[in-house]
Amino acid sequence: MNITVVCKQIQAQAVDAIVVNLCEDVALANGASAAVDTALGSTDGVPGSGAISRLTALGDFRGRLNEVALIYGNGLIPATRVLVVGLGKSEALSAERVRQASATAIRKARDLGCKRVASVVHGAGIGGMDPRIAARATVDGALTGAYQFREHRSKGDDTQRIAELVLVEHDRAKIDAIKSGVREGEAIATAVNTARRWVNLAPNALNPQVLADEARKQAQHIGLSCEVLGEAEIRQLGMGALLAVSQGSANPPRFVVLDTAPDIGTEPDLLLIGKGVTFDSGGYSIKTAEGMLTMKGDMAGAAAVIAATLALHELKAPRRIVALAPMVENMISGGATRPGDVITTMAGITVEIANTDAEGRLILADAIHYAKRFRPRAIVDIATLTGVSAMAMGEGVAASLISNNDGLCARLLSASESSGERLWRMPLFAEYADKIKSDYADIKNTGGSKGGLGASAYFLKRFVDHSAAGEQSFPPAWAHIDMAGMAFASDTRGTSVRGASGFGVRTLIELALSGER
Repeated sequence: MNITVVCKQIQAQAVDAIVVNLCEDVALANGASAAVDTALGSTDGVPGSGAISRLTALGDFRGRLNEVALIYGNGLIPATRVLVVGLGKSEALSAERVRQASATAIRKARDLGCKRVASVVHGAGIGGMDPRIAARATVDGALTGAYQFREHRSKGDDTQRIAELVLVEHDRAKIDAIKSGVREGEAIATAVNTARRWVNLAPNALNPQVLADEARKQAQHIGLSCEVLGEAEIRQLGMGALLAVSQGSANPPRFVVLDTAPDIGTEPDLLLIGKGVTFDSGGYSIKTAEGMLTMKGDMAGAAAVIAATLALHELKAPRRIVALAPMVENMISGGATRPGDVITTMAGITVEIANTDAEGRLILADAIHYAKRFRPRAIVDIATLTGVSAMAMGEGVAASLISNNDGLCARLLSASESSGERLWRMPLFAEYADKIKSDYADIKNTGGSKGGLGASAYFLKRFVDHSAAGEQSFPPAWAHIDMAGMAFASDTRGTSVRGASGFGVRTLIELALSGER
């Protein structure tokens, strides 16, 4: 979709459809909507007597969030169609609501077969939003709302697409800010859709090597530093946990390192880690057939981290960001790890494998220890880690957040609010350490049926806090996002499109672009 910005009147655009908006608690159309209303058949130019006003007067359109009304131009304006999208209550207007409304309207236009669409910048007029933020949200919503995955269809690419989106603003003083917002929105939406594509790909089409190759290819294209460690290098580093998870698969592990500023010599402000299990059978602690069906999405954390870092490089994030993505398949074979095995992690901590389906925390443990060589100010990991999180938060509703640092936690919650990706902080009680005590090793990899979310996070905390003999203690600010239940959207609504969600990408970008920490 080609996106341009023009300083003109929306009602004068000769396109297949123009998009304007209305808030739920506003009786009469105003701003650009009022101009279109007047053009669509009002009597002698009297405000409030046009086609949009007639719809609202009849109660056929109330301006509720994501409500859409279709009006035909009938030769009264150059556009063939007018789409009026609801923004909900005016006092609740936000970037997330703009994203949703923009996505809904553009998807409707696409489904109508429109190729050229003109839209106002939702929220930048009477809504009073910063034009840059409003434009970013409008474009982000349009591109993510129009997303479609068709790569595995035998008929090829037969999808309908909008070729051009024109953002129309009549106030010339806002144009530069809007253009800036458009660039940001395109970068963010591209990252979300990239993560969605990777998660949507079938597990026989995307394994650790394929995902690592795609990360490297895209990084090289934009000049982002990318290093991919192979199995021999992983073994040399002593990543025993990563290797233990991978050893049942014919597809060897990979470990991706992205760095937005490797040559500046300063410690990263932020280090991101994403779980990359490209398929999770559960190993010998095998999942049910139904539970295995979506396990191609067990690499959604890695997809989010890689895609977000690619976007941050293009957005010229004002601080150094490093991203790590350990990638494996968790499969069953004669060489697979067994329940009861004891492994040694890169940190030197021994782990009893109580459950081979608690594999994500193992690969994250090695990644957390590897991260310490960068001495980051903060570490954030994101993973589809526990079914307990989905049960607690509600599938498709929110992800769990656990942190050892109130400041980092507050910044993540703020980023979550801005991004529309809900996080909810959960506790990190010391008693969870008892849940992962082992009779045979330093710790075990699960707290059992009563260990739950806290035990899995406390397992990771052990590696955040760990310092080997003779090493300087280095406990950075750390946060863990358990996005179980959030990797896929069950329906299409707002920016959500049925299938992979791209969850986490926007929050990580917001966090990295936020104020000084």
